Amino acid sequence: MKKYLFPILLLISLTFNVFSQEKKAIFILIDGVPADVLEQVNTPILDEVAEAGGYTRAYVGGGKGTYSETPTISAPGYMNMVTGVWANKHNVWGNGVKAPNYNYWNAFRILRHVAPEKKIAIFSTWLDNRTKLIGEGLPNAGNIMFDYAFDGFEFDTITFPHKPDRKYILDIDELVSKETARYIKAKAPDLSWVYLEFTDDMGHKFGDSPEMVDAVRKADNQIGRIWKAIKERESRYDEDWVIVVTTDHGRTLKDGKGHGGQSERERTTWIVTNHTDLNTRFQDNPAIVDVMPSILAHMEVGLPNELKSEIDGVSFVKAISVSEAHASLENNQLKVTWKAAPKNAAIEVHMAHTNYFAKGGKDNYELIGTADLSKGVFEKRLSLEKGTYKILLKTADNWVNTWLVIE
Repeated sequence: MKKYLFPILLLISLTFNVFSQEKKAIFILIDGVPADVLEQVNTPILDEVAEAGGYTRAYVGGGKGTYSETPTISAPGYMNMVTGVWANKHNVWGNGVKAPNYNYWNAFRILRHVAPEKKIAIFSTWLDNRTKLIGEGLPNAGNIMFDYAFDGFEFDTITFPHKPDRKYILDIDELVSKETARYIKAKAPDLSWVYLEFTDDMGHKFGDSPEMVDAVRKADNQIGRIWKAIKERESRYDEDWVIVVTTDHGRTLKDGKGHGGQSERERTTWIVTNHTDLNTRFQDNPAIVDVMPSILAHMEVGLPNELKSEIDGVSFVKAISVSEAHASLENNQLKVTWKAAPKNAAIEVHMAHTNYFAKGGKDNYELIGTADLSKGVFEKRLSLEKGTYKILLKTADNWVNTWLVIE
């Protein structure tokens, strides 16, 4: 028996260690890099991260031609990422960030609510990420405060003189990435957001060009500093880190200088992560709204049911059963479809006739039926008036929602 004892004890030790590790997460957004550009550039750091986990093409812009269509513009893209919902919910339609709907909580607010002892940080070349999108210190945004914020340098015109070549943005990105690496190495916040801008500036100025390619290479090098710090934390401390790197939009097909529309190239982006427990969603054209629920899934942070009912994203890590829900009504026949994981299970179909949540209220969902998950479809005769109906699909692994708009 003694010869079997050591392997058993080792297995117990390793299992306990996996479950006892502190879960840390960082998401990095490099601005305006379409998938086809990234794929042609030599990016050894992102390749190394992807080798540990994976690389996939992804999309932005919401449901094209539907209620959730979202401009392929920077600020809406950032908000998609941090809230897990499209613009019809978070209400950010442009870079002016005029009236965000903070009832759709961002990842930092959720973490503060669920685990107030956790530390949060932001490192950004655009101050509005913290002050407007997250809404730091605003009562209607939850009064959350970052434990550490490193941003606002775009307003320091003495240290970073604003010249037409926009190289001062590169200098700020350099500063931001170096400080991110230093702070992670020293303090290891539980959840961090890093934003780097220079790639988008080169896209607007030069389009598809050597300058754009060089900017992507520089961003890869900046990410390398952060990746090195993460690996050092994992080697020295009992921490389990996930890094997710993505972008907010692609670029126009003509010359790569613009974006904002719904062309395929503007909508096509990418995600790189080191996570080793990737599910089928990851390789099945995930969306930018999937980043937030994936990070929270890694951190083992559960959402309050009211928020869980509204999240448009689907986690691409750990187990899921359902994704890609759609609803239609024809001749009083409601039809709800979804993409199912290959398993025998039940799915519940719920419906709400109101959208009080958008104004801080609560919607009452009625269970209208159940179905076999694997069949991917639910049908029921219903007489519905004009308006918007919220459909919520529940499985043991995850929930997804869609809207039925009757005009």
